[in-house]
Amino acid sequence: MSSSEIFLVALLIVFSLPYLVWRLGRTDHVAPLVVVQILTGIVLGPGVLGAAFPELHRFVFNAPVTQALSGVAQWAVMLFVWIAGIELDLRQAWAHRRESGITAGLAMGVPLLLGAAAAVVLLLTPGWIGPRALPWQFLLGIGMACAVTALPILILLMEKLQILRAPLGQRILRYASLDDIVIWAVLAIILTEWARVGRQIGFLAVFGLCTLFMRRLMRAVPPADRWYLGLIWLAACGLAADWAGLHYMVGAFLAGAVMDAEWFDQAQLDQLRHHVLLVVMPVFFLSTGLRTEWQAGGLAVLGAAALLLAVSVGGKLLAMRLAGRWLGWPRDEARVIGWLLQTKALIMIIFANVLLDKAIITSVTFTALLLMAVGSTMLTVPMVTPTLARWARG
Repeated sequence: MSSSEIFLVALLIVFSLPYLVWRLGRTDHVAPLVVVQILTGIVLGPGVLGAAFPELHRFVFNAPVTQALSGVAQWAVMLFVWIAGIELDLRQAWAHRRESGITAGLAMGVPLLLGAAAAVVLLLTPGWIGPRALPWQFLLGIGMACAVTALPILILLMEKLQILRAPLGQRILRYASLDDIVIWAVLAIILTEWARVGRQIGFLAVFGLCTLFMRRLMRAVPPADRWYLGLIWLAACGLAADWAGLHYMVGAFLAGAVMDAEWFDQAQLDQLRHHVLLVVMPVFFLSTGLRTEWQAGGLAVLGAAALLLAVSVGGKLLAMRLAGRWLGWPRDEARVIGWLLQTKALIMIIFANVLLDKAIITSVTFTALLLMAVGSTMLTVPMVTPTLARWARG
């Protein structure tokens, strides 16, 4: 078979297998389609399919096919992060800055500290820290991975729970939006390279100047042209950030964060996010699964994933209990907010991919973080639904 035919075989697997599992298994309550796609990527990776059927794995996922899939995945995730940046709305957070600041600060700080403590445990055993990482980068990276909230997936889950447009849902979006900015700011700190610090400062300075020009241009052009200019801006920011050593994903987020959502038709923006998730993000999930490794042993990886899951979930719930006491929330309200904010899924996986790209973590650590993200997301709806039902009954 030619490389193009094998590439299409890979795509056939990527789109058909998760859909069949999700639809025939009726997993939506526990595992939404996006979670099934992530799990399928892990199963198709070298640690599972590659270990059971090495020749088949090498045939389907050979170097040219993997390279082509990686290119599609790179653009897919840049689009996804760009949209997430555009949808940030900090005006409501500023209008309720005391409540939002306390809640978002605790929601980020408590699991970050607990995650960093878990990272200290991992450092006691070789094989978890990446070859180019300093200990503080590893600790901060793992801590932040445990503190991440996946804003786009949070929106999807709240739509499913029918609370997105309710006052509670809008409050949760405020908290998650503030934390989203911190996530990318901390990632930029982790990726700072002293050998390239001049280049990185130069990138930020030029980016600031270009942003002023871009914002004026976007206001001046017809609405239809803004989509084309936005994509050009996205590619340019991703290229410049990667050249500066900050990773193209940081550039993608910045490209979206400096744009106003009101410049775009909201229905079209929602459709674009939906279509990116439908058409190209499954390729990213497969590419992510192809990066998993179990060299430290299955039990060690599962144990690390369980530890990280415990501190990430426990940290969010503890943080929201503290915030609830401070701000006078009912206990069930704090519980719902905590469970929703601990949702990891896509943003944590993207964050972990960047850490792996920069050799801050190893493939084994990446696998543990990936399993943690899947477990976190699978827990959200089953844990929140009974509390919301009890709340509705009064």
